[in-house]
Amino acid sequence: MLIRDEEENEKALAIVEELMHRRNRSLEENELYDLLITLIEKFEQEYYSPGKASTPHSMLLFLMEQQNIQQSALVDIIGSNDIVSQIVDGKQEITKEQAKALGKFFHVDPSLFM
Repeated sequence: MLIRDEEENEKALAIVEELMHRRNRSLEENELYDLLITLIEKFEQEYYSPGKASTPHSMLLFLMEQQNIQQSALVDIIGSNDIVSQIVDGKQEITKEQAKALGKFFHVDPSLFM
């Protein structure tokens, strides 16, 4: 399954939105959720920013936007307001431990943040 145009992207976003709010997702639904987020990110990077590869920072910003997460919600997940601000602003790399915590928080594979 590839996302080839904006219409397919919108359909994938709708599925992600539904899965995001579903309680007690099955293993298969979690896998579909992870896959769709990766495909959407890939499509949007290529479609809206040709030549720019996905980075841990762009993945974090993408997931925050998709799930309407504010920086303040990440303070308990990855550290102080200052650390969160540095990471969100792209001034500090995401550590392995922070990647694990973000993966758990967003219900995605931590490798997306490494």
